[in-house]
Amino acid sequence: MRINKFVALSAVAALGLGLAACGSDDKGSSASDPLKVAASAVPHAEILKYIKDNLAAKEGLKLEIKEFSDYTQQNPALDEGAVDANYFQHKPYLEEFNKEKKTSLVPVVPVHLEPLALYSKNVKSLPELKEGATIAFPNDATNGGRALKLLADNGLIKLKDGATTTATEKDVVDNPKKLKFKAIEAAQLPRALDDVDGAVINGNYALDAGLTPGKNGIAVEKAENNPYANVLVVKKGKENDARVQKLAKLLNSPEVKKFIADKYKGNVLAAF
Repeated sequence: MRINKFVALSAVAALGLGLAACGSDDKGSSASDPLKVAASAVPHAEILKYIKDNLAAKEGLKLEIKEFSDYTQQNPALDEGAVDANYFQHKPYLEEFNKEKKTSLVPVVPVHLEPLALYSKNVKSLPELKEGATIAFPNDATNGGRALKLLADNGLIKLKDGATTTATEKDVVDNPKKLKFKAIEAAQLPRALDDVDGAVINGNYALDAGLTPGKNGIAVEKAENNPYANVLVVKKGKENDARVQKLAKLLNSPEVKKFIADKYKGNVLAAF
């Protein structure tokens, strides 16, 4: 593990040096230079590739996609100037990274959501949930709070005023169905469906288990104005770079919205 981490960090450092030599700093870049964007493979790089192959030329945008298998390296690469932008994260993750690393990375536009959903093998709709039903949800702070917010947004519980994305069971102030909660490691939630009345499951783990939010979810996160929408991110001061603005426009275009709907069938939702 130590060797892999060293190799990954070295690769980022080398990439940064190589791009710096090509004039990736503020003074050396121009509107005619390729915009280098770091991205996770699915769906981020796939969406960018669709833009590169079908839309970028019409906008006069040269797009260079740098696919990262380790998402934790994308913000360091952006901060060091190895890439011009990245596309893999939601705002809560970005805010925590900036706070911890003292960086100034900023979101440009929201693009898509990989929705969290409530699934059940016992009922087919929310009203069918019986009093005292047990609901499993992720045991990590961010996704646990996200799951409780989903339940609150659908009227199953009420959270106290000011509850944030890290809300816990202690923030539940009204629980009319007297639901019981069971915090479980996110990856284990699909298996837990046999033992509980419902489970709030992350999109990636749901997909692995053959579950689709649009078909199987009895409550699904809404994409618009969702803080967990994945965003295009740049270093502060680069928001108005002409190339960044062109990519932002394309990421929020009708063509991309249709591509997301057609390709991902509800497993990924456009957030614009």
